Amino acid sequence: MILVTGATGFVGSHLLLHLLENKERVCAMYRNSASISKTKALFQLYNKEFLFEKITWVQADITDVPSLELAFKNVDYVYHCAALVSFDPKDEEALRKVNIEGTANMVNFCLAYNIKKLCHVSSIAALGDLLPHESITDEATEWNPEKQHSDYAISKYGAEMEVWRGQQEGLDVVMVNPGVILGPGFWKEGSGKIVNQLSKGTLFYTEGSTGFIAVQDVANIMVQLMEGNFKGERYVLVAENRNYRDVLDTFSNYFHTKKPSIYAEKWMTNMLFRTDWLLSNLFFLKRRFPKTIAKSLHAKEVYANNKIKKELQFEFCSIDDCILETVNFYKATQQ
Repeated sequence: MILVTGATGFVGSHLLLHLLENKERVCAMYRNSASISKTKALFQLYNKEFLFEKITWVQADITDVPSLELAFKNVDYVYHCAALVSFDPKDEEALRKVNIEGTANMVNFCLAYNIKKLCHVSSIAALGDLLPHESITDEATEWNPEKQHSDYAISKYGAEMEVWRGQQEGLDVVMVNPGVILGPGFWKEGSGKIVNQLSKGTLFYTEGSTGFIAVQDVANIMVQLMEGNFKGERYVLVAENRNYRDVLDTFSNYFHTKKPSIYAEKWMTNMLFRTDWLLSNLFFLKRRFPKTIAKSLHAKEVYANNKIKKELQFEFCSIDDCILETVNFYKATQQ
């Protein structure tokens, strides 16, 4: 039996679909029954409702130790996809609770129940910091605690430390660090919410860059790493390093909307995050554009994918094809 945490999230739902297509027996964790509807909607999007019925659901929370007792019964392999994603400084405590303590709980249960292998979903945010003479981030880039990092990045790095602790205590683990994950579904959160916004067009762009990957590739690679003789390794999952403006233009082409034409200079994004901070504090609103986001939009980040391509002989889906598929699925849901 395979246990999937974060099964009602973007990556977890696609992973469930991939596993069930491969005729695996899957146990999926959920916190409340309402969240299951998001996963069901994704299966419906792919016309795979008959596979959704094969999922064994168990109500549990990675931060609630007693609830995990039931989730781990008869489990052999664990995919840990559950995480809190937030760049709001006010969520620091919650990020540490979910991402670090929650992962520690999962590792402890994996050890206690003699789980054969754990696959942990991390992030490129948890990768190291480049030295002055370096330009490409990979699996060996070292984390510098003296550098400034977002609370999210710190929490994901802390989660990784818990996974490596598990390895030292005898647990077989593999870890993936995906870039920005694109794909169909979940139109009200994460990258899906951005797709929803881009369907209406956007005026502004920046010249920053980062790594992108299709969600189907993430799920496919995770399964191959778990089924193969891979352990004690991490893998950067990035199909292409793309300029933000180029990605926005591609979405505009497929949505048939006007391409963004106004360059959001640093002073503009700085003014926006300060305004966002002011409104958040005056009206007790959640931060929508914190400083870390403003900074990342101008950063030119490049990630290496040589390791995973060599280990699995993996051929990534092109980001243009992924965007086209995502847009077509989005349009179909709006009809």
